[in-house]
Amino acid sequence: MKSSIALIGFMGTGKTAVGKALAERLGKEFIELDALIEKKAGKPIPEIFAQDGEIAFRELEIAAIREVAGRKNVVVACGGGIVLNRINIDRLKQECVIVYLTATPGVIWKRVSRGAGGRPLLDVDNPRLRIQEMLKFRRPLYEHAADITVDTSKLTVDSVVGEILSKLSEIKDTSP
Repeated sequence: MKSSIALIGFMGTGKTAVGKALAERLGKEFIELDALIEKKAGKPIPEIFAQDGEIAFRELEIAAIREVAGRKNVVVACGGGIVLNRINIDRLKQECVIVYLTATPGVIWKRVSRGAGGRPLLDVDNPRLRIQEMLKFRRPLYEHAADITVDTSKLTVDSVVGEILSKLSEIKDTSP
């Protein structure tokens, strides 16, 4: 039985907030992958994108996943683009149940537009359109990777945690 959980999904779907609450509820260590990448790089993600580019960031992301993927009893909040490199999901699946958090484009926009900066991929003329385009491309990748899917659009963090725990128990009940 897998002892860790990886939360995937687009930015603004609640991976960090849900991950912290879920880890606390389960008594597991919480790992925020973007924070780990920033620590290793010695600079914030927007600076990595601006100075080194997205490809360099994705390489750092692969290295961070390599470091955490085999850990037991952790909850990992992954960055939104984690599914862009298949090796990341393959590594995570070894020890993690993959939980895909979704939300509608409108909810995502509302959530991410509250924060100032920090979203280099949305630093474009029409960020709402960019969200829709990125979701269209990434949705099949998220869906293919997921063991569990939860739509966070109309749920509180505690409700999402409850839904995840309920679905995890269903998986345990059906495993050999």
